[in-house]
Amino acid sequence: MPVTEELAQRFRAVDTTALCDADKTTRVLHEAIRPRSARTRIFGPAFTVRCRDDFLGVLQAVEAAAPGDVVVVDGGAREIALGGELFARGALARSLGGLVVDAGYRDLGYVANCALPVYSRFVTPMSGTAVKPGELGVPVTCGGVTVNPGDLVLADGEGVIVVAPDRIESLLDAALAIKETETALVERLDAGATLGDVFALAEHVTALERGEPSALRPRTRPPG
Repeated sequence: MPVTEELAQRFRAVDTTALCDADKTTRVLHEAIRPRSARTRIFGPAFTVRCRDDFLGVLQAVEAAAPGDVVVVDGGAREIALGGELFARGALARSLGGLVVDAGYRDLGYVANCALPVYSRFVTPMSGTAVKPGELGVPVTCGGVTVNPGDLVLADGEGVIVVAPDRIESLLDAALAIKETETALVERLDAGATLGDVFALAEHVTALERGEPSALRPRTRPPG
């Protein structure tokens, strides 16, 4: 699925927390997969590669991916660097959307301030070999979740999530509605309301104590 500018703008209006609130089944990569670069926002289709202690497959993926693609590396969660400064520079030259590496990354002297979003599980100076071609364009496991070629990868400072392309529009709509509700709640809190007020906390707890079904829902307007 091509990522249009309209979809990208809609993602910029929300965040991964709102997307997860909209769908509790959202695939979330393990929190150890952290940003290593100044830019953290990612929104693009996954170009997948599987390799173990060898970065040749990552080089192949960077060269084979299309502009806007996010290279997702199943490195087996091993503490060996499968990328560094040259990989990031090469990905920028090809206008890729980011690198997400379930293994190590290095050369943070450059990467920490580069324009390409880079995520990895580890930071380490030790690199792998370059003698084993990778498996490109196959379903992989990254950060403990399955990532299929073409799945949409979305990331920000909170973490990285993966969404099936056919669900992204409805999920963005739901996330935007959540953000609008949150904005109204913030306005009430800034005006002096309490969390108990904005979440109808007492009513929710009372219903649960009675054995009645209840959900903790925001109340954007004062009661009464």
